[in-house]
Amino acid sequence: MSADLNQLLSRFAASGQETCFHDRHINPQIYAGLDGKNWSLKDYEARGGYQALRKILGQDGGEGLTQDQVIATVKESSLRGRGGAGFPTGLKWSFMPRQFPGQKYLVCNSDEGEPGTCKDRDIMQFNPHIVIEGMAIAAYAMGINVGYNYIHGEIFQTYERFEAALEEARAAGYLGDKIMGSNFNFQLHASHGFGAYICGEETALLESLEGKKGQPRFKPPFPASFGLYGKPTTINNTETFAAVPWIIRNGGQAYLECGKPNNGGTKIFSISGDVERPGNYEIPLGTSFPKLLELAGGMRGGRSLKAVIPGGSSAPVLPANIMMDITMDYDSIAKAGSMLGSGAVIVMDDTRCMVKSLQRLSYFYSHESCGQCTPCREGTGWLWRMVDRIENGQGRASDLDLLNSVADNIQGRTICALGDAAAMPVRGMIKHFRHEFEYHVEHKTCMVPAYV
Repeated sequence: MSADLNQLLSRFAASGQETCFHDRHINPQIYAGLDGKNWSLKDYEARGGYQALRKILGQDGGEGLTQDQVIATVKESSLRGRGGAGFPTGLKWSFMPRQFPGQKYLVCNSDEGEPGTCKDRDIMQFNPHIVIEGMAIAAYAMGINVGYNYIHGEIFQTYERFEAALEEARAAGYLGDKIMGSNFNFQLHASHGFGAYICGEETALLESLEGKKGQPRFKPPFPASFGLYGKPTTINNTETFAAVPWIIRNGGQAYLECGKPNNGGTKIFSISGDVERPGNYEIPLGTSFPKLLELAGGMRGGRSLKAVIPGGSSAPVLPANIMMDITMDYDSIAKAGSMLGSGAVIVMDDTRCMVKSLQRLSYFYSHESCGQCTPCREGTGWLWRMVDRIENGQGRASDLDLLNSVADNIQGRTICALGDAAAMPVRGMIKHFRHEFEYHVEHKTCMVPAYV
């Protein structure tokens, strides 16, 4: 590991924050001190858990924090949404009409369905109370007294773990009425989905929570004014809420300095593909991709890096020469022509066929389209069928331009971003690896003979 990354992590330890290293994780904040067994309330409290909630409620000997002070601290931290969009969290919280006379809701989006992403389930499995505390702090800041955590239905064991943590928090007085003797009330519930990718879109998630078919809503109105049951609602990702307690304990500026300007703090990256040690790695935003690759053990079998999908399967692919020169943060990856997204880093070595890879991705989006929008319902199927015939030696020279044309007619023309998610991998693959597609069309076979 490089000296400068070690030095930065030492700063976490010096500030009183636990830091430890596992064979698959680097853990300055959210994963700090975890071994898979110490997830319970007593373990979390021993690591400083719920001290941030005590701080804002004035239960630590201090004066407490006002709602405005909490939101200002989160704004100062430059925490951006960790679910994919990267929207500034403090700014999002400020949209909530705090003087609204009726019910308001807080929702955690734990419907982690993006291929390559497995960070949120680990947070809830190994450190569920950090999410609960983060949600309680957010609820206090926005004047909300009811919240829901919508958890992906295919990780039911994790759902059960979170339910157990909720029971512990209620019994200890961290949830419920008059929390820790204050005037703050917050009821938090868990709800599980059924594995539909579309329910990761926030308004489709709200529809599902209401017991309806999970399909995205037209926007505007946005959830901040018309959300769950038609009431003002704020929705954040699991990892976003998990970052909040550290920010409140240590200050917004300290969190910002962990990352880089406009990209505060750390980020958990889920690395999969052709690396020696796939897994979740929490590193400071702004860390170079070569350093992240080093943490994952480097390329599997010592092979050469060919391409990387840096932010989940919906992010455009980037070739090795670009990836080796960028840093892992929202702005740098966007400047390179892709997006950080959910932080799922899919690494591909020189044995990978880009046509075969795109075939698999296109099939996924065709399968997961909810069918509400015609461009997505029909277009995703067209994309998959065209890539499938190229892969199977039946492609035509006109197919590449046709693929780009169909992608253009999907992207930006649907209610939600699933259409964009299907189109961007197609456009990225053809942009950077057009020669492989042309070889498939001309020779009716793959140009990567070692592909398995």
